[in-house]
Amino acid sequence: MAVNVIDAALLKTMFLAGAQGLESKKEWINELNVFPVPDGDTGTNMTLTIMSAAREVQALGDPTMESLAKAISTGSLRGARGNSGVILSQLFRGLTKEIKTVETIDTKVLARAFQRATETAYKAVMKPKEGTILTVAKGMADKAAELAEETEDMEAFLRMIIEYGDEVLAKTPELLPVLKQAGVVDSGGQGLMQVMKGALDGYLGKEISLEAGTPSMSAGSVAAEADDFEITFGYCTEFIINLEKEYKEETEADFKAFLESIGDSIVLVSDDDLVKVHVHTNDPGLAIQRALGYGSLSRIKIDNMREEHQEKLIKDAAKLAAKQKAEAEEKKKTAKAPRKPVGFIAVSIGEGLNEIFKGLNVDYLIEGGQTMNPSTEDMLTAIDQVNADTIYIFPNNKNIILAAEQAMHLTEDKEIVVIPSKTVPQGITAIINFIPELSPEENKAAMMEEMANVKTGQVTYAVRNTSLDGFEIKQGDIMGIGDKSILAEGKEVESTSLQLLDAMVDEDSALVSIYYGSDMDEQTAEAFLEKAQAAHPDVDMELHFGGQPIYYYIISVE
Repeated sequence: MAVNVIDAALLKTMFLAGAQGLESKKEWINELNVFPVPDGDTGTNMTLTIMSAAREVQALGDPTMESLAKAISTGSLRGARGNSGVILSQLFRGLTKEIKTVETIDTKVLARAFQRATETAYKAVMKPKEGTILTVAKGMADKAAELAEETEDMEAFLRMIIEYGDEVLAKTPELLPVLKQAGVVDSGGQGLMQVMKGALDGYLGKEISLEAGTPSMSAGSVAAEADDFEITFGYCTEFIINLEKEYKEETEADFKAFLESIGDSIVLVSDDDLVKVHVHTNDPGLAIQRALGYGSLSRIKIDNMREEHQEKLIKDAAKLAAKQKAEAEEKKKTAKAPRKPVGFIAVSIGEGLNEIFKGLNVDYLIEGGQTMNPSTEDMLTAIDQVNADTIYIFPNNKNIILAAEQAMHLTEDKEIVVIPSKTVPQGITAIINFIPELSPEENKAAMMEEMANVKTGQVTYAVRNTSLDGFEIKQGDIMGIGDKSILAEGKEVESTSLQLLDAMVDEDSALVSIYYGSDMDEQTAEAFLEKAQAAHPDVDMELHFGGQPIYYYIISVE
């Protein structure tokens, strides 16, 4: 029977259950991402963040509230990835500040902790945007403050907060137009709700495999933190139903209920006469058989996640060993190198882009980007290995800036300057415009001024159907994505890339830099350059090998 106060042992159970609740739904949360890009999505980033803390929490044998608060805060802060992960870590940071001095938590203490969590997270974001995880957190905090004056019943208190959180989440599309356009709720807010629902299950004593839900304590790789789980449903099953019979809301509800009875991580996306289905199950045949009752099937894809999981663990172990060896060698170099006034750290991925940054005298490259956002811990490791008084960090991705800033605040012995570059071309331009004689403040201002003159376009493929920025995008289509919106869409890489370039170049454009990715060969890239030059003869153009995954071309217009 549930009690009305939470002690340290129960909070540990609740936190680990919350982490498991998020992990079990991460792919479903990833599907809510507005842009249909094959990237490191919200569910993955939030899971990696909370699992970093879960490792430290699980290691506590008999925790006090203070030791538990420290493990949750420190683990999540250092493991934070992506904007959603950083905000989640800040929510935990604020919450733990309020609870670390108490022995037990009642509804009033928890209400104050929710309020402090929200205040801390809002302060961490320079320009808080409503319709996001922040809005959902604030809604639950406000409801908690109201309910704490009315009840001491912890179970009822938690249930009503969660119910209200779901209501706020459902309203996020009305607060953020891009969500309404894409027909989804905020993915970060949904992730937070899964943490809350998992925590409630832990409070109620529901049977949860906490050992399976937390990473191995001997695992040294952050990348493996969310992967050491027992896989309940072994087959990731996806297909499209080409509807041939009437498919009403009631039909969809029945179909979803059936899928829930045979698996989890369910996504159903209906679009006129098509239905996209995603489910993790132990019997794909049951899902397929039921779906055939609605129409014919296409694009059937079944992956054995247990086999993939084992292969990934082997690859991760090899990658970790190579990374540790490289870090050890880098530390030896750093230890021998004399302290210098200025150092540079950049986030990069792709052989060609790495060489470009090295040519610009970048001291340390952090591997990552859109496909895997580096953590705050990765940033701190890089800072530790650059022996300089002042270090400039170039995140080169809008989803990495907050992690870099969090590392800046956690560093005491060096001056850290985060240049908020949102793309690789912006980062390259910023570094080129560094002037040794200027102060860090003056350099940052100058770099940001120059970055404002850079337009970036990226060409990739869509991983799902969506309607966005006036385009009806189908899975597998080629997209040209600008700084703020999708600018081009088509079936072929070259024609879509030319369409993107047309949308970016104007009468003020002087230079176009094209970086071709790992999926493009030099001959194809040169042919594209020739057509691009013919279309815009008054603009200077240059072609570089980037070697980046996912993106066929990254295009910079200045």
